[in-house]
Amino acid sequence: MSADDSQSAQYIRMTETPIPKLIGRLSVPTVLTMLVSNFYNLADTAFVGTLGNSASGAVGIVFGYMAVLQAVGFLFGQGCGSNISRALGQKNYRLASQYAFTGFALSFASGLAVSVLSFVFLKEIAFFLGSTDTIYPYARTYLIFIIISAPFTTAGFTLNNILRFEGKAARGMIGMMTGALLNIAGDAVFIFVFRMGITGAGLSTALSQTASFVILLYQFVSGKSQTSLSPSHFTSDLSVLTDILGTGLPSLIRQSLGSLCTIVLNNQASVYEDEAIAAMSIVSRTGFFVMSLAIGIGQGYQPVCGYNYGAGKYSRVKKGFWFTTLAAWTVVILLGTLAVVFSDSFIRLFRDDEAVISIAERALKLHFEALMFMPLCMITEMGLQSTGQKLLASFSAMLKNGLVFIPVLLVLSHFRGLSGIQEAQPLTYLIDSVVCIPFTFIFLRKLSLFSSESDIK
Repeated sequence: MSADDSQSAQYIRMTETPIPKLIGRLSVPTVLTMLVSNFYNLADTAFVGTLGNSASGAVGIVFGYMAVLQAVGFLFGQGCGSNISRALGQKNYRLASQYAFTGFALSFASGLAVSVLSFVFLKEIAFFLGSTDTIYPYARTYLIFIIISAPFTTAGFTLNNILRFEGKAARGMIGMMTGALLNIAGDAVFIFVFRMGITGAGLSTALSQTASFVILLYQFVSGKSQTSLSPSHFTSDLSVLTDILGTGLPSLIRQSLGSLCTIVLNNQASVYEDEAIAAMSIVSRTGFFVMSLAIGIGQGYQPVCGYNYGAGKYSRVKKGFWFTTLAAWTVVILLGTLAVVFSDSFIRLFRDDEAVISIAERALKLHFEALMFMPLCMITEMGLQSTGQKLLASFSAMLKNGLVFIPVLLVLSHFRGLSGIQEAQPLTYLIDSVVCIPFTFIFLRKLSLFSSESDIK
């Protein structure tokens, strides 16, 4: 099949396939990727947890740093990806490739810059991320490997997002899942077989991130993507750069504030020793694991949203919104209920320490009870970003990912101590779920107006 035939077939598939079938098909790879990637996160927490509370606390520190790298990768990945899907919907294939290569190049260069700066300020970064004197030796060792692989990590996230927004989520899944599985295997071998301790965990992560990048890059080099990564497609056109950075800004805000929230949480928990940091790290990772599956479903909606918005098929965008929201809600409610019911057994999988369990159990129950309100906010934000509504998407991301949580955490921890730290994220979820309702109304109202105008024409 020629390139033109392939692009034509993909256009028909994205704009004519029934919404439930299309989103279901695109969601399966993203959900599987999220599932395996976050299973790695949980496995890593469990593996490193065998090395003691300080090592377990180091995982939370590194998780905050990895969130920064993900923020950079998603800034360019979702920034160019959203524009790519709309350009493909308009059948402007050259513009789509310009977005793709420019976003990829900027992502790799930014990752390299972050790597250099991180080596210069390694100790400051570790303590800024919430390290204590006892955690620092473990965190430093782990971070060195993550910093070395930073450019490949950021660029890998970007390439995966480009494939996903093209409607080629299965190809992105190959790279991300392979990396995650290699990471799990590497942790087991380096930590338990070669007795490398925290060094083994860091080495495993660096190698797996690099392998994932190579596999994702191959999808483009071998012509299996809709867009090209030929250097000839690089552009310094201000409108393209503005589109990439402006559209990707909500992702940067979301990921950066998420990292900042982790930092502030670690610092507040550090008052109650390493056990509190380890406990809240377990709660954060398990909460993210459940929510990430809902995010995977939402990511299946994003290319459908962008593609059909670009093609002027607004009713399909609206149908996709409600289908995705209901599907995400179902996943969060089911898994959240299981986590609450079996909280004690679940926590013991990661750290069989009574001090850690006593802190984590209450926090985990509150976390999941409130998390069930979040899918509507998440899908609304994705819809705003995928249709290029930059300001609303950015403001929504700020509200949902830090603007509320940080002051709530600081106030509650001051007045209620450790109990306040346990209650901060759940209360934030409840506030965010109320605040997001106007954004949902604006998004759906605009689609209805555009759909009516299209019908008139």
